[in-house]
Amino acid sequence: MTFKEKVYSLVTEGLIEKPSIFLIDLTITDAFKIIVSLDGDNGVLLQDCIDVSRSIENNLDREEQDFSLEVASVGVGSPLKMVRQYKKNVGRTLIVKLATETIEAELVEANDNFIILSWKAREPKKLGKGKETVQKREEIHYTEIKEAIVTVTF
Repeated sequence: MTFKEKVYSLVTEGLIEKPSIFLIDLTITDAFKIIVSLDGDNGVLLQDCIDVSRSIENNLDREEQDFSLEVASVGVGSPLKMVRQYKKNVGRTLIVKLATETIEAELVEANDNFIILSWKAREPKKLGKGKETVQKREEIHYTEIKEAIVTVTF
């Protein structure tokens, strides 16, 4: 078992008791710095990070391999990477980058295949001069999304 496989196994074991918390990313640098990024259906508490950190730290031998460890929750400005993250952010505003455009809109639905965004846009009137505000709604498959970030509105 490689070092990375062992760390991944320890992270998975540490998360078994916390079904609402899930792994977003696990990186191990060449200098053996372990970086674990977590997210949760209801957010991530400091205690959750401490518990996962201890699960890793207490089961690795520094005599065998010296390492540094960083366990943290993903930040507000971090891109969404998993379907589960989209589902937990329904009702929030996202900035979604597609191949041809960037849309800032409310995430109104997320399922296993696609998301539905809703927003208001100014478009030229069908008759006459000027513009009018129209409500737009678009279904976007996950494969079309280059990046999606939750934006905080005040």
